[in-house]
Amino acid sequence: MKIFPDTSFICALYRNQCNSKQADDFMKEVEPPMRVSSLLMLEFRQSVRLQIRLHKNDRNKGFSEKEGFQMLRNLQSDLASGLLAVVPIDWADVHYRAEMMSSKHTINEGHRLADILHVATAVHLSSEIFLTFDANQKKLAESEGIIVPF
Repeated sequence: MKIFPDTSFICALYRNQCNSKQADDFMKEVEPPMRVSSLLMLEFRQSVRLQIRLHKNDRNKGFSEKEGFQMLRNLQSDLASGLLAVVPIDWADVHYRAEMMSSKHTINEGHRLADILHVATAVHLSSEIFLTFDANQKKLAESEGIIVPF
């Protein structure tokens, strides 16, 4: 089965949050490697770094350097071990698909660019399952014929 995750799923794997058990349980059933894109990895790493900065400026926001850097090390370990694999992407094709999705759905449903790009990447990779905990992104993926189990 061809699977592609979004950032909310990756975050649930590397930081304890309300959806982490679902993400962990799902990963126990997946035969590695799970395909990811360079964009997905960039967005996750950027998000972690931003949360560290937010925490530095206000201890009530984000998360600590210790936690953030551990998340990044755990991600790198999973990439090195082959649990996750960054796959080649034809970004011109993804951008074309994203433009079509944006044109069709954004005005009425309000999708963000990164969300559209992740779904377009999943379509580009002929994914049958899209992993997200984002309700709006789930709606977009399902409108493209992809199963979203959560």
